[in-house]
Amino acid sequence: MENIVFIIIIITVVISYTAWKRPELFNKLLLWPYSVVHRKEYYRIITHGFIHADWAHLIVNMLVFWSFGTVLIRYFQYFWHGYAVLLFLLLYISAIVVSSIYSVIKHKGDYGYSAVGASGATSAIIFASMFFDPWNMIYFFGIIPIPGILFGVIYLIYSYKMAKRGTDNIGHDSHFWGAVYGFVFPLIFKPSLFGFFIQQLKNWPF
Repeated sequence: MENIVFIIIIITVVISYTAWKRPELFNKLLLWPYSVVHRKEYYRIITHGFIHADWAHLIVNMLVFWSFGTVLIRYFQYFWHGYAVLLFLLLYISAIVVSSIYSVIKHKGDYGYSAVGASGATSAIIFASMFFDPWNMIYFFGIIPIPGILFGVIYLIYSYKMAKRGTDNIGHDSHFWGAVYGFVFPLIFKPSLFGFFIQQLKNWPF
């Protein structure tokens, strides 16, 4: 069941590495809102999620994806049994798209704006995992333990504020919308899980 996580990682590493070696391919696959809107190159909304800026960018995204993805797939297996892999794939691919839509609209007239990476999809995986286990500890900077639900609130506020500032080259919009989408995704297919989430919140571990 967890093989799907490793398959996605392998595919992403291969495509990213190939794109680094072939700049024309890299430019063809990245998210370029201007080209998406004005040249109707809609495929970029998906393909940009499989290329990364450099090794550091790739490793961080894939390490986080592996950490939370291997946990999330077990929850999907528990609640959806034989459909777990299909739904996991649907979440990951659709999160790349959903997390990018706002950026495409926002930067549709900005000829110089582009983006790469699976950060939006990774955020979706993290928050979908939080949905099932909101009190699970997340180790900030790998050291400081923070309850997942608290980290989630801080993460959303931070992403929202940084997106409004627009002072760096990080896709905070994608982080924000990917996180929101990942959290509501389980409810799309099983609305009754909202009761499960509330019950998990009540299981205050402290």
